[in-house]
Amino acid sequence: MTEAILEPDLPIIDPHHHLWDLRPMMPMFPEPRHRFIETLVDAAYYTFDHLHADVTSGHNVVGTVFMECGAFYNAAYGDALKPVGEVEYVNGVAAQSASGLYGPLRACAGIVGHADLTRGETAGDVLDALQAASPNRFKGIRHQGAWDADPDVLGPPFHAPPELYRDATFREGFAQLGKRGMSFDAWILEPQIADVIDLARAFPDTAICLDHCGTPLGMASYTGKLEERFDVWRDAITELGKCENVMVKLGGLAMHNCAMPDAGPAAGVGSEELARLWKPYIDTCIEAFGTKRAMFESNYPVDRWGATYPVLWNAFKRITADASADEKTDLYAGNASRFYGVEDLLA
Repeated sequence: MTEAILEPDLPIIDPHHHLWDLRPMMPMFPEPRHRFIETLVDAAYYTFDHLHADVTSGHNVVGTVFMECGAFYNAAYGDALKPVGEVEYVNGVAAQSASGLYGPLRACAGIVGHADLTRGETAGDVLDALQAASPNRFKGIRHQGAWDADPDVLGPPFHAPPELYRDATFREGFAQLGKRGMSFDAWILEPQIADVIDLARAFPDTAICLDHCGTPLGMASYTGKLEERFDVWRDAITELGKCENVMVKLGGLAMHNCAMPDAGPAAGVGSEELARLWKPYIDTCIEAFGTKRAMFESNYPVDRWGATYPVLWNAFKRITADASADEKTDLYAGNASRFYGVEDLLA
């Protein structure tokens, strides 16, 4: 869908996107594929050229932050250190973008990698290796904890162990982040927000970002229950917002998990309708965390399920139409620049 770009001069730092080549993995997922896998088929190959085309499609995206996705691991490094390959790859993409040959965009100016925190204290060695692979761009890690009792919510390959963030050995690994001043991105599903609250209270000095508004669910056994569960989600988000070391990413709502919209991929739903669907969630998050601890994200290419890149950002801008100029600066770029240490993007 094509729309006129709203507020085309507003600087944006997109703090959450992926790069991957999933084509070699597709044979691992036999037919019929889980719906989550099907949402990725159209974007099975998403590298710098694809990202560049999206972020230069009209909005003023000045830079981005890469989010780990298990891509380009280097098995030669061994099981613990293979995620270093992903950071090495993305650091090369960042250098490509920073060359100036592709315009002023600074793609992957910040890099969030992965380390298996269930290795306990030895996860610190992996964190050090990740830092060494990209000394100026590596910022922290994400160790996703998404799980639900209904296996159809994500499909078996994507389910983490239940209550992972409460596990004692995981927390031994998590403690290594604070010792190094690194951040943590948390991806869980809406019924698990309490796990992030407990983690944030146990480590009040470690910077945590909740991805995707806590991932409200509207599919599988949650089909048709978004309205029914809204108050439960809102109460959990409000409680998490009391943790001063936590920020929230405003986005991820175009994933098929959320059913906002229910049809996809990129089903042609315009930004006005998307803004109507997303506004209660975005407004609640901003109310709970304030305009200094929230940042808009694309979650691309996953969110291509429900919105093209220009339409997605138009929807966000419709939601914040009444915000002040300073509030917009923080929500669209300033908070991301501070959380991920990429302030030079706004210099």
